[in-house]
Amino acid sequence: MTTPERAALAGAAQAVDLAQELVDRACASVRDRGGVDANQVIAYDVSHAAAAVGTARSTLLYGESGDVEAAIAAAFVADVVADLAGKVAGREGLWGVEPGWTAPVSSFLEAQRAPAVLAGLATTEGPRHLGEDFELVRETFHRFAEDKVRPHAEHVHRTNADIPEEVIEGLAELGGFGLSVPEEYGGFASGGESDYMGMVVATEELSWGSLGVGGSLITRPEILTRALVYGGTEEQKKHWLPKLASAEILAAVAVTEPDYGSDVAAIVTAATAVEGGWVINGVKTWCTFAARAEVLMLLARTDPDRSQAHRGISMFVVEKPRGDGHGFLVAQTEAEAPERPGGLEPGRLEGRPIDTLGYRGMHSYELAFENWFVPAANLVGGPEGLGKGFYLQMQGFENGRLQTAARALGVMQAAYEAAAAYAAERKVFGSPIGDYQLTQAKLGRMAVIIQATRQSSYHVARLMARGEGALEASMVKAYVCRAAEWVTREAMQIHGGMGYAEEFPVSRYFVDARVLSIFEGADETLALKVIARRLIGD
Repeated sequence: MTTPERAALAGAAQAVDLAQELVDRACASVRDRGGVDANQVIAYDVSHAAAAVGTARSTLLYGESGDVEAAIAAAFVADVVADLAGKVAGREGLWGVEPGWTAPVSSFLEAQRAPAVLAGLATTEGPRHLGEDFELVRETFHRFAEDKVRPHAEHVHRTNADIPEEVIEGLAELGGFGLSVPEEYGGFASGGESDYMGMVVATEELSWGSLGVGGSLITRPEILTRALVYGGTEEQKKHWLPKLASAEILAAVAVTEPDYGSDVAAIVTAATAVEGGWVINGVKTWCTFAARAEVLMLLARTDPDRSQAHRGISMFVVEKPRGDGHGFLVAQTEAEAPERPGGLEPGRLEGRPIDTLGYRGMHSYELAFENWFVPAANLVGGPEGLGKGFYLQMQGFENGRLQTAARALGVMQAAYEAAAAYAAERKVFGSPIGDYQLTQAKLGRMAVIIQATRQSSYHVARLMARGEGALEASMVKAYVCRAAEWVTREAMQIHGGMGYAEEFPVSRYFVDARVLSIFEGADETLALKVIARRLIGD
């Protein structure tokens, strides 16, 4: 028997097909008009449109699981198509469509965008369909986030304090740092779907506890782990991976430079070959967790010919002592930096903290390397890895983007729960604000967006487990991170004036969410240089 929800799901499928046709036509239009660089505004919107449509299509699969799931999927698809209509309005010719392109699904949109539909979903989060094993992972990390992370979250945020060691030690005991490390190297990764799904589920729950104190702790070891697994020598894997899995060492990523953000191929930090290794000179910035970390995953130019671009870049595992969270200056000893040609003094590394609006606890730094010696054994991939650093980095960052989507999910879920709880208690004009349709519609849209993007993240995790999904990881990151800004903003708005007060954590969720579209590939670069180029072929 066909239920109203199932009928709506059929309409949603038609709407997704129509939206996909829009994206395809827009890609052809951009291609015909000179490509991505000549049409950046449209190409940017098309990239986000493709990300939204991809998310909507994976949500259709979720909708087939039951009536509640179908209702969530239909509402989400209608929201996506309505948003696309706004992007296209007045630019139909540039998108390659005619005005009124949504006419074939107008009745579906009218039904699913009725305020009562979203208001009716205000408290309907929908089942996650994780299965017994992953549900156990979720419960384990949720309990850790609730008991160990959240008690520290506000203090760390307000005082810009360091992440307590007990959180790091507790997460290590749970095996959180070894989720992507293969079993033969002391981790828990078995090479199947569980590797990626477990990481997504655990990251969401840790980020629900706090993005700065919990959700990002495993990201940097994850990126370095993926790079080592993909391109490290066997000796390097045996040496570094067990230490990363046990949190004997923690990692930071040193890629971005002051004049070269997401344009990695243009970096100028130099690695010069000397007897026994390499000497690093240059400046890196936005190196998160650099003080606490014992190793840095560093990209440096090993070929001084800058015309070689990304082909002249190599990756190093750079060892360093722990530094002070408020800035550090360390010098290598004679033993750590053997005598070098030209009488170079032992190296120095200075870390200057960068104060930020949110995402506190991890701390970001500008790092200045001066003749910092790195042993030859720390060139990832050995001699065969020379000039392959850019590609090794991409292996880590593709998975990092999926993990960032999971971080956004955790922040959104925390914001939604806070808003729903406050709406149930706060009375205005004699009634709880949660009784008003506008509040209910906002909460309903939050719940729909969160579940849809969660299911899309699960879908991408399954793709990546099969060796696919690189483009989809970029798209889900692009979509979810922008969605997190809306969800946390509206959650703060529901709190009214108290949302602007630091005594309520919802203000922290808002400022934390803002960074998500910046790191792991700034939104504009990700859209134009990764997604658009893959879709349009420019």
